[in-house]
Amino acid sequence: MKKLWYYKNNKEIFDFCEDYKKFISDNKTERECVMSIRELAKKDGYKDLKDIIKSASKLKAGDKVYATNLDKCIFLFKIGRNPISDGMRILGAHIDSPRLDLKPNPLYENGASNIALLDTHYYGGIKKYQWTALPLAIHGIVCKKDGSTIKINIGENDQDPVFCITDLLPHLDRDTSKGPESKIVGENLNVIIGGIPLDGDVKEPVKASIIKIMKNYNIEEEDFISAEIEIVPAGKARDMGLDRSFILGYGQDDRICAYTSLKALLDSDETDNTIVGMFVDKEEVGSQGASGMQSLFFEDMVAEIANLLGESSPLAVRRALRNSYMLSSDVTAGYDPNYESAFDKNNDAYLGKGISFNKYTGSRGKSGANDASPEYIAKLRNLLDKGDINYQLTEMGKIDQGGGGTIAYITANYGMNVIDCGCPLLNMHAPWEVSSKADVYEAYRCYKAFLTLKSE
Repeated sequence: MKKLWYYKNNKEIFDFCEDYKKFISDNKTERECVMSIRELAKKDGYKDLKDIIKSASKLKAGDKVYATNLDKCIFLFKIGRNPISDGMRILGAHIDSPRLDLKPNPLYENGASNIALLDTHYYGGIKKYQWTALPLAIHGIVCKKDGSTIKINIGENDQDPVFCITDLLPHLDRDTSKGPESKIVGENLNVIIGGIPLDGDVKEPVKASIIKIMKNYNIEEEDFISAEIEIVPAGKARDMGLDRSFILGYGQDDRICAYTSLKALLDSDETDNTIVGMFVDKEEVGSQGASGMQSLFFEDMVAEIANLLGESSPLAVRRALRNSYMLSSDVTAGYDPNYESAFDKNNDAYLGKGISFNKYTGSRGKSGANDASPEYIAKLRNLLDKGDINYQLTEMGKIDQGGGGTIAYITANYGMNVIDCGCPLLNMHAPWEVSSKADVYEAYRCYKAFLTLKSE
């Protein structure tokens, strides 16, 4: 950190974070993020790559296009002055976050209690007990057999009901509280959805009542089979601290980097190299699947772009990928004074000290890590120092304490230079995560500067 900074009266930082808080409050699923990113990109002049291909048009420097995949990931390309084979400048963030998903047949009634519940399957690395005794919201889509799609968002407006997973009262948990956390909660991440029975002689009357209410939304019980419904914390992101220096909000891993990357891309001028924003799904579960970074969709879109620029050979695509520089824009663990024993004070990221670079992530002996080259780090240091941008070079806690990964190792397979770079968080993967407003703004400044990085 180059200087001690006090930013409580810095209107620019606080105004920027107001828009950020709104983004993460309004977009709590991957689909919601893609929809918002696409709309913001279109307002900025981005066009659908599919339309460009269909019209047999060509691309030129300054053109802006986007490509979506299954409405769960999106890539933005702003064409540069140089051939794409000279390499791109890529900001890569993920837009999925830990949550609870409904099972295919989730609705059931506990007869003894006259309570209807939804059965869930957790997504990503969570501490199960953190999801109990919280107000929860239901987001997602239901796809009907007739091809129509129904969007669901219940629990965010003040007039909406919210939902909850109960916790066992301390008076009765003498036995369960002695076991490991996972054994305490186990499979009991079941969301209460109703408690009023339907009139008449009906089997499972509370469940029947909920099914009747669902019909008001044009949803039948069997429609759960072709639905994608997520349970997330209800409520907006809020300022935290008397000085309002922090943000408390859901899904900051990794939408804090997605938003700042998006803003950097939209606010950037035409550059020598083509600049790219990646906003991908499935990182929290290994990046597999058609909408994850391990799919070939990004490579395919680069090939499509190269073809529209007149560089249609497979070799040009290989060169474009190999010659690129990338920031894997993902969060890291912030030093937490309440849990000092898990951290290395000399090498961990601190909130309020700027954006964090992780030369490697992985676990223990760097297992699963992309290990960035010192030559690349030196180029970034020079760029950031010239821009007077606050940054830290960090690790992620003590060596044998745990670890984590990002999408960096996947894109590094192309031979491009990649390093992990994002904001430190407290409460990472909890329903409510904590970030520093200063770091949010420095991430934006860092990402915007990176997009101008020159080649050798």
